[in-house]
Amino acid sequence: MLRTRPKKDGKQSSEAIPFEECLAKTFLSPEGRKLPGRSVFNHCQIVGEVAREILARMPRDVVDGLIPKGSELAAACHDIGKVSPTFQEKILRGTESYQSWNARPELRGINPELEKQWGGHAGVSQVAATAMAAPEFVPEILGQHHGFSPPVAGSRANDENFGGEHWQKQREMLVNALKNWLSCDWPQVASIPQVRLLAGLTSVSDWIGSGQFFEDPAAPWQGAIAEALDDAGFILPTYRAGLSFERVFGFSARPSQQQLIDVVTSPGVYVLEAPMGVGKTEAALYAAYQMLCCGQASGIYFALPTQLTSNKIYERFNEFLAAILAQDCSHRSLLLHSNAWLLNTEMGEDGRPGGAWFNHAKRGLLAPFAVGTVDQALMAAMNVKHGFVRAFGLAGKVVILDEVHTYDAYTGTLLDALVELLRGLHCTVIILSATLNRDRRQQLIGRGLDSDAYPLITAMPRQRPVSELPVPIAGSQTVSVCLLGEEDRAIQESLDRALLGQQVLWIENTVVEAQQRYLDLAARASELGVACGLLHSRFTADDRQQIEDRWVNLFGKRGWSERSRQGRILVGTQVLEQSLDIDADFLVSRFAPTDMLLQRLGRLWRHAETPRAPAAVCEAWFLAPDLDRAIAAPPSAFGASAFVYSPYVLCRSLITWREQTTICLPQDIRNLIEQTYSKREEEGPMSRWLHELDNGTPRRIGRTALKQLARVTLAISGNTLPESKAQTRYSELDSHEVLLLRGVSQIKDQEATRLTLLNGEQVMLPWSQHKLGKRHWRELTAKLMRQIVMVHAKDAPEKLSIDTLTKLGFQNCFYLGNPEQDEAVLRVVLVDETGQLQGVQGARIHEKYDFDYRDDLGFRVIKGK
Repeated sequence: MLRTRPKKDGKQSSEAIPFEECLAKTFLSPEGRKLPGRSVFNHCQIVGEVAREILARMPRDVVDGLIPKGSELAAACHDIGKVSPTFQEKILRGTESYQSWNARPELRGINPELEKQWGGHAGVSQVAATAMAAPEFVPEILGQHHGFSPPVAGSRANDENFGGEHWQKQREMLVNALKNWLSCDWPQVASIPQVRLLAGLTSVSDWIGSGQFFEDPAAPWQGAIAEALDDAGFILPTYRAGLSFERVFGFSARPSQQQLIDVVTSPGVYVLEAPMGVGKTEAALYAAYQMLCCGQASGIYFALPTQLTSNKIYERFNEFLAAILAQDCSHRSLLLHSNAWLLNTEMGEDGRPGGAWFNHAKRGLLAPFAVGTVDQALMAAMNVKHGFVRAFGLAGKVVILDEVHTYDAYTGTLLDALVELLRGLHCTVIILSATLNRDRRQQLIGRGLDSDAYPLITAMPRQRPVSELPVPIAGSQTVSVCLLGEEDRAIQESLDRALLGQQVLWIENTVVEAQQRYLDLAARASELGVACGLLHSRFTADDRQQIEDRWVNLFGKRGWSERSRQGRILVGTQVLEQSLDIDADFLVSRFAPTDMLLQRLGRLWRHAETPRAPAAVCEAWFLAPDLDRAIAAPPSAFGASAFVYSPYVLCRSLITWREQTTICLPQDIRNLIEQTYSKREEEGPMSRWLHELDNGTPRRIGRTALKQLARVTLAISGNTLPESKAQTRYSELDSHEVLLLRGVSQIKDQEATRLTLLNGEQVMLPWSQHKLGKRHWRELTAKLMRQIVMVHAKDAPEKLSIDTLTKLGFQNCFYLGNPEQDEAVLRVVLVDETGQLQGVQGARIHEKYDFDYRDDLGFRVIKGK
C-alpha cells in the first residue's frame, strides 16, 4: 500500500511529485542505456498535437460531421494516470540511474506491482477523469487507450492506491494545463460510433506520439509533428479528376455497372446483387473514385471474404490506384505498394516490429487504401483489443464488402453490426454479392424489403429512404450440371479433358482433400504431358506468390496466349472461388452449399472471348453423395465437408440440386438460393439436422448460440477479448502463425540468433532492439513474416514458451501474445531436408501428429503418428 505519514490533525496525507516532474517515458540511448525520457505533460502535449494534425488531414466533410470539438484534448489526456505513485516508481526503477537508497521521498515504500489490480496507469486515467466530471464516455476512452477496459469498477480517484487527494490534485492541474495549451475543453460525445472513433484516434495518436521522432527528451518536438504523420502514412491523397470509367479500366461501363455508379452519390449502404463475372468489383471501385473526388470519402478499404482469397486482387486494386492518383500526389509510390507501406511507415509503439499492429492485415486499416479481409473490419464492431482502432481506420472511407453470402450465422450477425457501425461513421458501404436471399439482404440493410428481382441494387443513402432498383440482364449462359459420387471417374475425366487441351479446375472444401487430390492427379498428369498445380491457404507467402503468379495468370486473361499450348489441371480450395478472375473450360467441385457452388460456377466459361479447346463444353461435375444416404447420415455421406459446412445446409442444397441437369445463369440464381435457404418445417432426420444447426452438438456451436456469442463480443463493456481469440468465423477456428525455418542457432558472442530461411538464406536476429535501426527491424520482420503459414489451432504444432521465444529474440519481430491471457500465437518449427517438421532445440512438435512442408504441397498434417 501507499506509504503515508500522519498530519497533526491525525488525518493521513501523502506528498505528490509535481506533474511537471513526472516521467511518461524512458529513453534508450544509442549505446543501449535506459535514461529518463519525456515528462507526462510533454508527452501529452505531443499526443494532443498529433491528434489535431491527424484531424486536419482528414476530409472536411468527414471531420465536420463526425468529430466532436475538443477531441484532441481527450487524446492528450490519455496518460494523466501516469501522474500516480505506482507508475512513477515503476518507470524510475526502469532507468539506469535508479537506486533504492536514493528513491524520491514521495515514492518510498511504493510497490508498482499493485498497478496490475487496476489495469495500470490507464485505469488511473479513467477514474481521474471521472472525478473531474469529464463528459459521458470520455473517461472510458482514456481508460481504453491500451486496447482494453481496465478493471476499475468501484475505484475512486482519491483512493490511497492512486496517491490520494494530493496526486489527484496534480492530475487536475495537468488537465488544466493541457486545456490551456490546446485552447479547448472536453469533447461532447454523442453516439457509440463516435466513442469508438475517438478511442481509436486517441490510441493511434499515442502510438505516433511515442515513436522515433519524440523519443529523445532533449530534441525539439513541435516541428516534428507533420514529419511524424507523414512517416506514419497519414497522407491526404490527391486524385486525377474527371476520369471516365473507360480511362480507369480500359473498357466502357456495362449498364449494370453504370447503374450502381449513378446511385452511389453520398455515404450510405448500397447492395449490388449480380451474377459472377459482370464486373461488380470495377463498378464499386469507380463509385468509390467518385466519392473520393468529391471529398465525401477519406479512402477505400476493400474487404475480401476470407484470408483464403487470392493475392491477385491486390494487383487489380493497385492498377486502379495507379490510374486515379494524381501524378504529383505526395507519397504516390507508398500508396501504391502495401509492402512499401509496411517498410516505410513508422507507426510508433504498437506499430513497430514486435508490436501487436505490425502486419499488413491490421496496418492496412489505417492506410488510405487497402485490400484486407472482412475479418479485420468485423473486429471494428467487436469488444476485442484495439477494435476501436479499426473503427477509426474505417471512418469516412468507402468500404467495399466483396462476395457476401447467405451462409454463415455468426459472421452474418457481426456483419450486420459492422454495417450499422459504418453507417454511423459516415462510411459509404458497398456490398457485392451474387448469392444473397431476401432475408439476408433485409438483415444487412436493417429495413423491410419487397423486391425479388435479380440482378438488383438496394440503396439506402444516409437520411434517405431505401430504394430497390432492378438491373437489366445482359445475356445468359447455360451450364450442364452432373452430380456423381465416383471420384475415380472424375479424376479420369479431368485427365482426359486436359489431354485434349482443356483447362480444368478442381475445387475441394478442405486443404487436406485438395492436397490428396493433387497427389492423385499430379503423377498421372505428368506422364501425359498435362500440367498440374495446387493452390490453397497453407503455403508461405513466398511460395504462394510464385504459385499464383504462374497458375492464376495461366487461367486468367493474361494466359490466353498460352492456353492452346498445353492442357492443365489446377486443384485448390475456396481460394479459387472468390474475388478471382480465372476462367476454366471444365469444373469439378466437391459438393458445397448452393451459394458456394454458384461462386465456383462463376469461374467456368467466365468470358465469352476466352480461347478454348475445340472439344470444350460448358459443364460442371459436383462430387455429391446419394440424397437418401446424405439425409440419413450427413457426416459419413459428406465426409470432411460436413465439418466445414452445416450438414443441414448441405442437405438442403443437395435437395435443390439433385434434379438439375442444366441451369441458366443468372436467371436461376435467385430461385436456387431461395430454395436452399427459405424457412420451412422439417420432418424425420431433416428436423434433427435443423435442430442441430440451431442448437448445436457437442462438436459444433449452434446458430442460436453463435448469434448470442456474436452479440457478446459486440458488447461495449465487459472483458476485452485478445485479438487471437476473437473468432469472426466459427468454421475457421482460431488460427495460429507457424514460422517455418531451416535452422535456429544462438550465437552468444554476437548476442543474436542465426535463422536459416527455407531458401537457405541466413539472417541474424539480435536479442536487443538497439542493435538495429528501426528500418532494418522492419525489413527483417517483413522477411520473416513471409516464412509464416497460418493454420487452425487443432492442426498447430505445440507452442514454445514466451520465455523461450524471448531468449531467442523473436519478441523483437513478432507479437508473442499476452501470457496472462494464454495468448501465445506464434509457433516456430524447423523443416528438415526431407520436408519433415521438427521442434526447435529438440522440443516436441505434437503429441499426436507429424507435419511436413513442401513448396508444391504446402503445410501438411500427417495423422496416425
